[in-house]
Amino acid sequence: MALAGGLSAVGAARAVIALDTLHHMPAQAAVMRTLRPEPDATLASASNAASVLKAADGHYWAEAAVNGTRVRFLVDTGATAVALTLADAQRLGLQPADLTYNASVITADGKARAAMVKLASISVGGTNVDNVDALVIEKGLQTSLLGMSYLGRLSRFEATPQTLILQQ
Repeated sequence: MALAGGLSAVGAARAVIALDTLHHMPAQAAVMRTLRPEPDATLASASNAASVLKAADGHYWAEAAVNGTRVRFLVDTGATAVALTLADAQRLGLQPADLTYNASVITADGKARAAMVKLASISVGGTNVDNVDALVIEKGLQTSLLGMSYLGRLSRFEATPQTLILQQ
């Protein structure tokens, strides 16, 4: 299986490009699929929906609560799983020395090892997902990635030119 980091995110996040133990996704998957040209008013106003504004750099950056701790993520639909930097993993109470790095990944900096972990919860603006599979990347990841192991468990997500809408 492989973890694909979006080509558009490589410069900003030094994104993970491939992971041997997760399903491989083509680089084109990094571009968030737009379900409609404009946000659906019902979706945007739903009480179980959250909006993430597009940043000046053209990326969607999400502030999330992971196991109750704040983590800033680059939203990356090309990443099969949530990927954590060592620093974010440590802030979440994971001890890098205690993890088993038995997965091989390719990052913008080259080959690295990754440890598979299970996060109790990730919540972005109230869109909460429990028991999320994630990877702790030993080196080469500059920012944590909010990948499909979170996004794919939402009932829907929609990217517009200015906003990413997440619906639980």
